[in-house]
Amino acid sequence: MANVIDVANFLISSYEQRTGSKFEDSELKLQKLIYLAQRESLALTGDVLFKDRIEGWKHGPVIPKLRFYLEEQYDPCETDKLNETEKYIVNNVISQYARYSGWYLRELSHEEISWQRSRVNLSENAPGDKEITPKDIIEDAKKIRIYDHEYDMYIDEFEDVNEEEVTFGFS
Repeated sequence: MANVIDVANFLISSYEQRTGSKFEDSELKLQKLIYLAQRESLALTGDVLFKDRIEGWKHGPVIPKLRFYLEEQYDPCETDKLNETEKYIVNNVISQYARYSGWYLRELSHEEISWQRSRVNLSENAPGDKEITPKDIIEDAKKIRIYDHEYDMYIDEFEDVNEEEVTFGFS
């Protein structure tokens, strides 16, 4: 299991390599991409990518450990600490979502059941600090089509994949 700081370092490095542009100084975008990597990991492997707490803030899922990460913690030299599966998951997320702005990703995150559950009984502008649990993220993960960035297609489009193989970590 990866450390969320290592995931963030690799994500930014991968983003810059794949897009040919510098990762914008957007904590909003980083937070949403990291959340999507967690969801992708649960969809693909049935297990979390990292154990750090995710909370339902008013602008979507937030990993408190990454708050102010771009200003205080990012180390572009520390980008190769993930295993191949973890890198694959992050690269899938970059391939699918890198082109979107942080605000667009925020809107996508507001459609997630996990975020909505974390906001129950809160006003729209309340900050929020309720944990978004892996159990709730699994509900969102069950609804996505798993993408393979290496073949540039969804896994269910492979001719030799049967439906039982596509369920991955879910029964």
